[in-house]
Amino acid sequence: MFKKGQLYRRVSLHEEYGGRRQSGISNCPKNPIIFIFSGKTGKQHGYQDGWDEDNYFWYSGEGQIGDMKFTGGNKSVLNHQVDEKKIYLFEKSKKSGWWMFIDELQLVNYEYYNTGDTEGNERKGIKFKLLSISKELSIEDKIVTPLPKRKYNHNRPNRTQRRGLVNSRVGQGYYRQQILDKWNNRCGVTGSNLEKILISSHIVPWKDSNDFEKLDPENGILLSPTLDGLFDKYLISFEDTGKIIISNKIDKEDIYCLGINQNMKLTQITDGMKPYLSRHRKIFNDKN
Repeated sequence: MFKKGQLYRRVSLHEEYGGRRQSGISNCPKNPIIFIFSGKTGKQHGYQDGWDEDNYFWYSGEGQIGDMKFTGGNKSVLNHQVDEKKIYLFEKSKKSGWWMFIDELQLVNYEYYNTGDTEGNERKGIKFKLLSISKELSIEDKIVTPLPKRKYNHNRPNRTQRRGLVNSRVGQGYYRQQILDKWNNRCGVTGSNLEKILISSHIVPWKDSNDFEKLDPENGILLSPTLDGLFDKYLISFEDTGKIIISNKIDKEDIYCLGINQNMKLTQITDGMKPYLSRHRKIFNDKN
């Protein structure tokens, strides 16, 4: 659709395809297109854009005052695949009003970072991790199973996002970030916010999940290491109310030493979690 390395007048792009003319992220409502524009001037607003050594492009979300949120252009990038929108990256050229087309990109992940806003206040920013379509073939084919399309609050990787899928298997990357967001960076039982030790656990284990379930945030709980170990070994489970169930294979002394008790419960239960919890309880009951 666009030729890499060629210059385009931004005004002409918007006249033909629509989208906001002044924003770094320009979603075109009447076309399956999202333009993102990157330039050195963004640094003065705390934006951090550029390629890393693994050929990923990091792009700061929009919003100059206060914490960045998943609204407007940020939301359009997050949901671009389920909305069937293509992202096209343009970088500012030395010629005024003209932008160079770099490549089509797809979202792999996102992260939060600390930065300042235009009023000098500390805030939480959003950085999108994007994969170049033309460079995608150089990434190892480790997992290639496509996911079914479905609308979610969070975008999901598809077959072009190999590393994101591989990382999600070991509790890192895209899936972990979604679980952290869902549980507000706190253990789902104790409320601990020591993020470095918290584990994004699958309710129904990876090996027993289908392609959709492996990356469904409803199939995830953020737990402290002790609770995660007990949950993984079916020594604890949870009712649909969130109330903890403790195996009769753990004696009272060990229960005390492990710091668990019958009054514990999950801080949130969604309808989407209940089928997964039911499957976990079935195995828990079979083993106890």
